[in-house]
Amino acid sequence: MSDISIIVPVLNEQDNILELVDALKKVLEPLLPDYEIIFVDDASSDHSLRIIKELALENTKIKFISFSRNFGQQAAITAGLDFAQGKAIITMDADLQDPPQLIPEMIKAWKAGSEIVLMRREHRNDGFFKRITASAYYYLLNKFSEYKLKDNVGEFRLIDKKVADELRNLKEKTRYLRGMIIWLGYSLTYLNYDRPNRKNGKTGFSLLKMIRLGMNGILNFSLLPLRLALVVGVLVIILGFLFLGYITLDIFLNDVLYPLYKLLSVITFIFTGFLFVLIWIIGEYIGKIYNEVKNRPIYLIREKGNFEI
Repeated sequence: MSDISIIVPVLNEQDNILELVDALKKVLEPLLPDYEIIFVDDASSDHSLRIIKELALENTKIKFISFSRNFGQQAAITAGLDFAQGKAIITMDADLQDPPQLIPEMIKAWKAGSEIVLMRREHRNDGFFKRITASAYYYLLNKFSEYKLKDNVGEFRLIDKKVADELRNLKEKTRYLRGMIIWLGYSLTYLNYDRPNRKNGKTGFSLLKMIRLGMNGILNFSLLPLRLALVVGVLVIILGFLFLGYITLDIFLNDVLYPLYKLLSVITFIFTGFLFVLIWIIGEYIGKIYNEVKNRPIYLIREKGNFEI
């Protein structure tokens, strides 16, 4: 068993891997010399895997897992957790936006008794649209979820081995690790930090992938969509009674005759839109259930290196 495991999901990060490894070695060797760095290559199309293999040949503390195809960041982190042997486990991105220099602070909080240490981005240089949508997303998620997630918390975290052991027992296929870790209920600490800009390459986390991850969080840890149907239904009923009351009073008091077929056609059109939205929400839930009952593996490994088993 190592003192600490570092899990790094990788997707086309050939320009950052060497610098990241150097930074990690400078931090870890004086602090916890018995460490392992686990790179999980999510079917990169550049030279990331070749660079990782070369590093693994030179240093047995550097280990790698290579997927048969792209399974996504959450699957990559899950694979790293399945193979990690550390007493504490840190997950971080490969793009150097999760500074290795903060690892001593995380370890200090862990040794002080925190079983989960979450790194919260106090200042981030994202665009206006991303900041606003992220804030709105976390507000809605926390408003309708039993388990509260602070905003600006990503995959840069430390968890104790006992937390990792319990996390491995959660087998759902549609994974939202941020929520799953909070759900476990262990003691946690938040540490704030300034997230630097990416130095090299382009992010592999597209807008579509962010939307998918956000939907997983809402569908897995919130009843917001189902409650939204209830809220919309109640509001429509109330507005319908108010409208009916207005028409009734106008007819009896002012002798006004309404061509109801025009009003009904507009109302029916609006209701049809609501029905389509609600059917889509139900479809999302059914789709998640379908993925779970198929019981396919979360990931498939093409090859791995420097693992004893």
